[in-house]
Amino acid sequence: MSITQIELPAILDLEQLDPSLFRGSVLNTSSQRVFGGQLIGQAMMAACRTVKDRLPHSLHGHFIKAGDPKVSIIYQVEALLNDESYSSRRVTAIQCSEMIFSVMASFQAEEQGAFDHQGTMPDVPFPDEITSEKLANQPMFVETPEFIRRHYGIELLAVETGRYFGHKFEDGRIHAWIKTSAKLPDDPVLHICALAYASDYSLLDSVTARYGRKPFDRRMIPASLDHAMWFHRGFRADDWLLYAHDSPSAEGGRGITRGLIFRPDGTLAASVAQEGSVRERP
Repeated sequence: MSITQIELPAILDLEQLDPSLFRGSVLNTSSQRVFGGQLIGQAMMAACRTVKDRLPHSLHGHFIKAGDPKVSIIYQVEALLNDESYSSRRVTAIQCSEMIFSVMASFQAEEQGAFDHQGTMPDVPFPDEITSEKLANQPMFVETPEFIRRHYGIELLAVETGRYFGHKFEDGRIHAWIKTSAKLPDDPVLHICALAYASDYSLLDSVTARYGRKPFDRRMIPASLDHAMWFHRGFRADDWLLYAHDSPSAEGGRGITRGLIFRPDGTLAASVAQEGSVRERP
């Protein structure tokens, strides 16, 4: 795919080769490996293409080896369960006959539950109180909104901009407003897959922020190892969503991160958990 700015709908528009086999394009960036969010989003889209009248409520994925950004990706879907309430799918991402990513996705028929509660959204500034132009003009702000938009198809406004200048956040609690750059059609499947794609971006920053390490610090080698996500309530991925991160533990060259994603009205839309390899470069 030769494009100067990533268009997320095009990335998620898979080519169907047979009922359970799909091919995905790769991002046209200078990265040496495939963005983990692309694998998550495309794998979820492949799974959704094999399930009718149900939306995914969870995913659990494992990154097996780095993907080659110059080679298209094949997604093989296996149907594991179809009953009155749930459907389960296993998706394997393959490049050059080798597995690079695997995800389990679960779908549920719509139903009403007796229990309904959620956590409280953090009290942080809203997007209209954060100016992207001001952030982009900071002399050391490498991860500019334009960079993220061009290379990932995501709009991102960081709340704690001090982490880009080496400030420490002792508990790893950081926040960002995110949405897709492109306006999306009114298809809930597309919005779920788009948020799954975007959820991998910046999540491990909550580990390194504890130590005053800036994003894109060349002394660090961060890489996602696994990724889990739960979808709670409806949302639009092309509207601003608050992504609240924290990191309760890191040891042995690995760090675990958690994320809560809220709509601006305080509704909890999704939860995320991820463990990543976080090493210092030799």
